[in-house]
Amino acid sequence: MGVFSRFADIVNSNISSLLDKAEDPEKMIRLIIQEMEDTLVEVRTNSARALADKKDLVRKIESMEDQILDWQQKATLAITKQREDLARAALIEKQKLQDMMKGLQTERVLVEDTIEKLGGEVGKLESKILETRGKQQALAIRNQTATSRRDVQKHLHTSRTHEAMAKFEQYSRKVDELEAEADVYAKSGNAKSLDQEFAELQAQDEIEQELDKLKQQLKDKE
Repeated sequence: MGVFSRFADIVNSNISSLLDKAEDPEKMIRLIIQEMEDTLVEVRTNSARALADKKDLVRKIESMEDQILDWQQKATLAITKQREDLARAALIEKQKLQDMMKGLQTERVLVEDTIEKLGGEVGKLESKILETRGKQQALAIRNQTATSRRDVQKHLHTSRTHEAMAKFEQYSRKVDELEAEADVYAKSGNAKSLDQEFAELQAQDEIEQELDKLKQQLKDKE
């Protein structure tokens, strides 16, 4: 048994409501579209059959109109030949054909009405199928997005990810320690030792003594 049972069920259906209630929305929407397309094929087949019926009726009516005209002409001929009996018989045949043609014309009106209704149903079905296909595409995008998000979150919360992040933190700390150690060595290399500082003081003192001595010599010469 299909999702829908009648044409009206399809065109009046609330697809979103059906999908919300479905256990498997993707499967449900495929079934809905399939039934819509099957119904569309059926409606188009009926429409084609009705068009063929109309053409057949038109041919019959045109043929009958020719026969009615022929019997009218025969009745006229019989009157001119003073054959009233033949004229009456011709008019009787004409009347039979006219009665039959009325039935055919009534049938043609019904067929034309059917064709018009079927055409409207085809349009409604096509619009409904487009609407449903749009929902199917939106559902597929939502499903793909949800799956991708789930995979990302699953990956972020795995033990391997936590281990990798922990190792990264350890490595980062090790790099910081190495950089700090290098800075210490750099500062140590630039620092003066105690012996160097005393040697510099002694050198400065000797220079000062030599300078004073030179000044005294110059003064004595005056």
